[in-house]
Amino acid sequence: MVIDITDQDAVFKRVEELARELESRAPGIEEHVKRYQGEGKTLRWASKKFDEYFKNQFAGFGDNWCMPVVDAAAERMKVLGFRAHGEAMGIDQQLQRDWLGSNSDLGSSEAFTMQMAGGRAFSLVHPADSPDKAPSVTWEHPETAIVDTDPVTGIDRDGLVMWRDDKYDFATFYTDSHFVKLKREHGQMRFENTEKMPQNGGWELRDEDQPFQMHHLGEVPLTEIRNKTLLDDTPMSDIAGVAALQDAVNLIWAYLMNALDQASQPARIVANADVPQVPVLDKDGQIIGSQDIELDELLKEKIMFIPGQDARIEEWTAANLEAFSKVISQIVEHIAAQTRTPPHYLVAKMINTAAESLNIAEAGLVSKVKERILYASKGIKKTFRLMAAARGATPQRLDALRAGTIIWDNIQYRSEAQMADVGTKLKSAGFPTEYVVEKLVTDPVEVARVMDMVKRERMMDPFLVAEERMRQGV
Repeated sequence: MVIDITDQDAVFKRVEELARELESRAPGIEEHVKRYQGEGKTLRWASKKFDEYFKNQFAGFGDNWCMPVVDAAAERMKVLGFRAHGEAMGIDQQLQRDWLGSNSDLGSSEAFTMQMAGGRAFSLVHPADSPDKAPSVTWEHPETAIVDTDPVTGIDRDGLVMWRDDKYDFATFYTDSHFVKLKREHGQMRFENTEKMPQNGGWELRDEDQPFQMHHLGEVPLTEIRNKTLLDDTPMSDIAGVAALQDAVNLIWAYLMNALDQASQPARIVANADVPQVPVLDKDGQIIGSQDIELDELLKEKIMFIPGQDARIEEWTAANLEAFSKVISQIVEHIAAQTRTPPHYLVAKMINTAAESLNIAEAGLVSKVKERILYASKGIKKTFRLMAAARGATPQRLDALRAGTIIWDNIQYRSEAQMADVGTKLKSAGFPTEYVVEKLVTDPVEVARVMDMVKRERMMDPFLVAEERMRQGV
């Protein structure tokens, strides 16, 4: 929906629509992010008595498989640079300087983690001009940012970033030509107040002197980086299916620890004997009677009394607890299979594992990372394009960047021996040196540095120098 940016009421109404949509997304995103952080992973207590006895002792205990499932892929997504369409080699040096200068190497890494944990992440190229024209880029949490995209053209129509302090909700509304700063008092953002809320959501301008500020970026400065979707408008979280399996593991841990307390050590039974008693004292300390020991105290000591004649003491041997650990191991294997996470990321059992075996084990993860890179590329390309627009790029340059290529770090780990073997085979097959270096080093900056070394080394070889002169006819 395109609105007239000078129509204040229309802007307020549109901001309220985006704010409500953002608020509706928040619970699901918050749940997945908390799962990634490990919150809510406490043991599901097997019984009320177990909770009473051991709640403090095992507080916070539980497995968290959501974090390694996300990190295994996110840590392999690293942007090294951008190459405009029509350029065969190297990277755009100005964009590279701006990317590193705005700390986007760090910010994008956090965004990729949030992309897979929460389903979305956002980048914001700030439209306000800086003194040196260098673009300022921040990376926004999915609970605070939203972008509306035209479902037909795929072009972003507008976007909103929201945050709050002790008294106000603040927001900045972005279109492809303007941005507007707004605020409202607390409480109006909540759904329970929507019936009493005015249609404009109670928003007001933060800056009356400059209500609608222009920018020259030509696109909505806010960009969404999405995870996988199913041809709809709802990105999926990579840990949505892991949470239930993780709960099952923690439930079994609770039963196991309950069994460790109740059955792993021998339990004693005293048959045909009266339950021990303790004296009952009055306020002066005089014995006025007696009472049986509390049943809970006997259970803590693993003792059961059965009254009767001819007293005797017996015991039950410890239980076999391997069944619990086998089930936990099997569930962890299911987590690895369903999320394409290599088993050695989840279970530390690696002894003299061959490099080829590791490559096979990580094949699923490599495919998954390639897929996630594909989902993220649209948003990262737009971010680079906005950074170039912030410096006043020409329409021709922006078109070249629109069809450009993101240079990613190698997503498959290789040992030095494997890399040397690949390089030797490629060179033997006739590939040029620079192609081989690109395959092995990946980082365009390092590729250029290595090629400079190669050239200097060749210049020091008199035979190669003579051969080059003969070739040039000198």
